[in-house]
Amino acid sequence: MSKSLPYSRKDVDYDNAKFRHRSFFKVITQTFLTSNRKRDCISCSTGKFLFLILIFGVVYVGLTHNPIPSRVVSRDQVFGIGKNEESNSSTNNGVERLKKFWRRAPRLPPQLPPDTKRNSNGIDHVPTALDVKALWIARQQKVKEAFTHAWSGYKKYAMGYDELMPVSQLGTDGLGGLGATVVDALDTAMIMGIDEVVAEAGSWVEENLSERISKKGQVNLFETTIRVLGGLLSAYHLSGGEKGMNVTHAGPKPAVYLETAKNLGDRLLSAFTSSPTPIPFSDVILHDSSSHPAPGGLSSTSEVSTLQLEFNYLSYVSGDQKYSLEAMKVMDHIKTLPKVEGLVPIYISPHSGEFSGENIRLGSRGDSYYEYLLKVWLQSGTSRDNNSTSYLYEMYKEAMNGVRHRLVQKSVPNELVFVGELPSGPNGGFSPKMDHLVCFLSGTLALGATKGLTKKQAMENNMLNFEDLENLKLAEDLAKTCFEMYSVTSTGLAPEIAYFHTQEFSEQGHEGGNKSSEYINDIIIRPADRHNLLRPETVESLFVLYRITEDLKYREWGWEIFEAFEKYTKVDTGGYSSLDDVTTIPPPRRDKMETFFLGETLKYLYLLFGDSSHIPLDKFVFNTEAHPIPINLKK
Repeated sequence: MSKSLPYSRKDVDYDNAKFRHRSFFKVITQTFLTSNRKRDCISCSTGKFLFLILIFGVVYVGLTHNPIPSRVVSRDQVFGIGKNEESNSSTNNGVERLKKFWRRAPRLPPQLPPDTKRNSNGIDHVPTALDVKALWIARQQKVKEAFTHAWSGYKKYAMGYDELMPVSQLGTDGLGGLGATVVDALDTAMIMGIDEVVAEAGSWVEENLSERISKKGQVNLFETTIRVLGGLLSAYHLSGGEKGMNVTHAGPKPAVYLETAKNLGDRLLSAFTSSPTPIPFSDVILHDSSSHPAPGGLSSTSEVSTLQLEFNYLSYVSGDQKYSLEAMKVMDHIKTLPKVEGLVPIYISPHSGEFSGENIRLGSRGDSYYEYLLKVWLQSGTSRDNNSTSYLYEMYKEAMNGVRHRLVQKSVPNELVFVGELPSGPNGGFSPKMDHLVCFLSGTLALGATKGLTKKQAMENNMLNFEDLENLKLAEDLAKTCFEMYSVTSTGLAPEIAYFHTQEFSEQGHEGGNKSSEYINDIIIRPADRHNLLRPETVESLFVLYRITEDLKYREWGWEIFEAFEKYTKVDTGGYSSLDDVTTIPPPRRDKMETFFLGETLKYLYLLFGDSSHIPLDKFVFNTEAHPIPINLKK
């Protein structure tokens, strides 16, 4: 018996005449027919019988077996066609399987990214840059709708009052009766392009505010400056005053806002001129332009040092330097006072001009002092490196070094970075307490590092030194902590104050309520600190960090916070309410909508979700109430 030809593997698997794959059946039969065993087997009837069983068995399996799903996908499966028809007929199934048995397997479809979604036709779709942009435009629109809802409640129940009590559906005057919500919300409506609200708020200012300023009694210098004076000045610029942006044609002419601001500024000046030192008194009687110190005689350090952006800009647009001169005397004087690595106590005496007490913190009564050291310097624009405000930047840098050295620690067990306090000064103990107010610092650190440019631009221009990079890293770490102060609670909203577990400090039984949070054992929320006032500091820093780092996670964090506000603080009849306890569901409401919810919180969320060219950080500084003021005051 002769031997079979020495076929190679290639010869068996391919039909060399046409260089194409042979079918599986053809390979098997040809192999069998060209082997010695073939002649041995088919010479007997048993061999023929077994061969026939083999052939029919293969055919039967091919027709009846449902194969395990694999990555090989048919065209019908890709486009979602014919699924119902195939399930309706077993006969058709058999025919189709017979066809598929003889048909060559199709090519594998291209692999798609994991975030691919299916459209209404069942066709896979990869999100494009336009899709992402549309998503954030839609989310920005949601913030705009929230602002309209907040304003509708205020307009319906509290128009002309300082604040809305949304649950009681009443208005209340807690800021001197100057309609603070109207003025605080005005430039937000301009930025959002809500001309109807601009017209309503602007008309109210034109018809009522100057008269109220002339007749009202006591107001706080700081609160009135940052909310009312700052709001008027931003409205002046955004409506086109002094070559401003002119983002709206609704409401009165820009001159109305400027004249009202000058009237208010003239009366507030008495806080400076009545004091025996450069440190102003804290309270002003508007109708007779007099002033007096707060009960106890002391002023807050943050309050006396958070007036300069507004008074500087008022001098610029009015042409009268008296406002700027009085306000800047405060900073010139503080420059001469002793400090602890740039850190200062939270009280100062207008009688002696000296700091009082030793309590050092970046929370209430201390916070915006550090913010304005940087921002007043930034306000001077391109000439700031060699001008009269450069000392402020040096004070800012020294203070941030002091923060890193004396106030920054990490929690246990998960090492959240936080900024604590020195309630008894540098020689006393460290307190792991952090107000929500401290969350402003994250945005301020990032702004100080890049001067409002993106991180990429600053690095390309070799603007970032080692200290800047350290501050930017601290800014991102603090933003993470501030966000976790939200996510650790049952409501997803932050408490007013948090404490942190450290190696030296621990308290049990004061968790945030969200058992799934990774940081539930790091953050302590005492019963007295569980309220939420709709504060803006965290979303402010997320806005600044997104503009500077271009990292989308800051937008996503902001969206989570906004959704929590919508879910737990929205009042159906209009407005949004503060909460008494963010660790329980449903959270009990505190019947108050702070003016800064419209003036700051919703404004920063809107800008966070919008185009970065809108109110750019290298062209504007935001005062501590989120009113944008243009940079470079040189005429």
